[in-house]
Amino acid sequence: MLQLSIVIVNYRSANYIIDCLSSAFKFASAQQYEWIIVDNHSQDHSRQLITAQFPMVHWIDMGYNAGFARANNQGIRQAKTSMVLLLNPDTLIIDDAIENCMLRMQQNQECIAAAVQLLNPDGSPQITGNFFMKGGLNHLLPLPYLGAFLRKIAFAANVKKTNVQRAGIAEKADWINGAFLMVKQTAIDKAGLLDEDFFLYAEEIEWCSRLGKYGILMVFGDLFTTHLQGESINSATNSADKGYFNLYDKKGLQLMVSNHVRIRKQFGVGWFLVHLLVFTFEIPLFFVCSFFHHLLRLKNPLSQWQLIKQYTKNVFILWQLSPVIVANTPHFYKMF
Repeated sequence: MLQLSIVIVNYRSANYIIDCLSSAFKFASAQQYEWIIVDNHSQDHSRQLITAQFPMVHWIDMGYNAGFARANNQGIRQAKTSMVLLLNPDTLIIDDAIENCMLRMQQNQECIAAAVQLLNPDGSPQITGNFFMKGGLNHLLPLPYLGAFLRKIAFAANVKKTNVQRAGIAEKADWINGAFLMVKQTAIDKAGLLDEDFFLYAEEIEWCSRLGKYGILMVFGDLFTTHLQGESINSATNSADKGYFNLYDKKGLQLMVSNHVRIRKQFGVGWFLVHLLVFTFEIPLFFVCSFFHHLLRLKNPLSQWQLIKQYTKNVFILWQLSPVIVANTPHFYKMF
């Protein structure tokens, strides 16, 4: 009897998914799972390529690029099992991590969601478990110059870290990276599905804030999965940035908007406005600091002008969206 459904969202990521499935099917346990691929209107040969090697997958066509939340929700709705794993295409399973994670969750009644320790391709740990900070203030850290200043203040004040660099055997967390997120259906029934206002980014954070009301979230630090981190989305947006500190291109705009939407939903209008005003104040600060920073080093003081220009454009778009965000009315925040 099937006990676990694995949902993978595809957007022109066939080669990554084939590698992911190949890594999972090295272990006999993979044949006991329900594999669901949700396609976000790839309009390529993804289905033929994947099903040719893995004909058992259940394929769902969204018919449009629905993003992370809506596509995963469709997979969850069609899952026939008591647990669901949301798995990124750009992941590689190590040492039967899926099966071992599932068994531990079954043995722990309090644990309603879990992840394994994510690794970078070189084997170094990738942040998997995270903690909430009051008002989501950690989202100010990517800001140029101001973010570095705030980080120094937090370090001097011995502020609690917002993440677990490398998890212990079983480490509690407030939210889990969406690259590998296993959840019990009983918790989903209570907390609801992912919020479909989100297109990409921050949706799993907001979801975990609701799931956490009904049990604990864990990271199993002795189970591992490699995460290539952002390969598929970078290909779609022509972005070279693999982290979450990008505020300048289309990917940066999506990050900026999604994080502000999450703050509004989780912490309220007041904290949303605080973030919006700080991001706006950063515009003149960015220009002044960049100008004198480069001038004092005998470099072109306008060398970052294009970044400043694009950052300003993204903040302006955020202001345009702010009435809808404040009202918290249903809206699909798709930025590309």
